[in-house]
Amino acid sequence: MRQRGHGAVNLFRRDREPSRRPPEDVDLDSLLALVAESLCYAYDFAPDGGSVTLGGERTILVRLTGLRREAGRRAREDWPMLVSEHLAHAVSAASAAGGPLDACDLEQVRPLLRTRIESVDEVPDLTRVVGRHLNGDLVELLTVGARPVRPEESGCWPVPSGQALQLAVSNVRQDERLLVEAIELNGIQVTRLTGGTASAATHLRWLDDYLPVPADGVLVALPDPYTLLVHPVNGIGVVRAIERLRIHAARTDGLSAQVYWWHSGRLTLIRADIVLQDGQTRLVVAPPPEFARVLARLAV
Repeated sequence: MRQRGHGAVNLFRRDREPSRRPPEDVDLDSLLALVAESLCYAYDFAPDGGSVTLGGERTILVRLTGLRREAGRRAREDWPMLVSEHLAHAVSAASAAGGPLDACDLEQVRPLLRTRIESVDEVPDLTRVVGRHLNGDLVELLTVGARPVRPEESGCWPVPSGQALQLAVSNVRQDERLLVEAIELNGIQVTRLTGGTASAATHLRWLDDYLPVPADGVLVALPDPYTLLVHPVNGIGVVRAIERLRIHAARTDGLSAQVYWWHSGRLTLIRADIVLQDGQTRLVVAPPPEFARVLARLAV
C-alpha cells in the first residue's frame, strides 16, 4: 500500500513494493489508513502487516495481529467499527496518565490482568469481550485493570484466552484475602465474604480456604461484585435458605437476583421465581436435576 502522511511528518517511507499480501489484509490496511488520517496521524505499516506505526505529536506502535484475526471472524460491515475502536484505544492508551499502555503486549499488561463477574444481560455485546460463561446468566470477564479486554487485544498474545484467564485468576488470588463474617439473614445463618475489588466471585475457586465446604457444596448469592453470601448444603434446612437468599438478592438489585449452587467447581443456577398468587407472594423453586436429587436425599 502506498502510504500517506500529514503535515510535516516526514519520517515514514513513502515508496514500497507492490503488496503481495492477501486482498483482505490490503482492504483492512485501507481502513486503518483512513482512520489514522481521521485521527491526524501519519502511518507506516510493517512489511509483514503485523503492526502499524502512527506518527504525529507522538509515535505510537499499534499491533495488528489480533485485529486481523478478529476481522477474519466477522462480517466486513463490522470492520470500520473494529478498526476505529482499535486505533482509538491505542491512541488513548498512549496518552494516558502514568505512561503508555499497550494492551496487545502481554508482558506489559500481565500484572494488570484481573477477572470480573457480570450478568449476561449487562454486557452489550459478548463478542466484544474475552471471558467464559459461569452459567447461562453470568460471565467471567477478563480485564486489564477495570476495563474488559477485547478479542483483538488478546489475539496478539502468545497464549490462548483460557490461559490468559488463568493468569488473571492468579493475580486476583494474590491481590487480597476476602473478609469473612457470620451474619443472620432473615432467621438463617450465612457467611458473608467481601473484598475491595469487583472479583469476589472469583474466590469461589478457593472457598475451602475460607470456610468448611460440605461434600454437597454450598448455596451462593451474589448481591454485588464485591460480596458473596454462602450457606452450606448440609440439611433439609437448605430449602429455607434458598428462599431467604433469593428474597435478599432480589431486594438488593445487584449483580444477580438468583441463588446458585457451588459444587465440584461449577456454579449452577437454582431457578427460584417470586410469584404473586391469590394476593400472596410465593417462591416457586425449580432446582436442576442434580440438585433435586441432593434435596431428596437430605429429606430422608
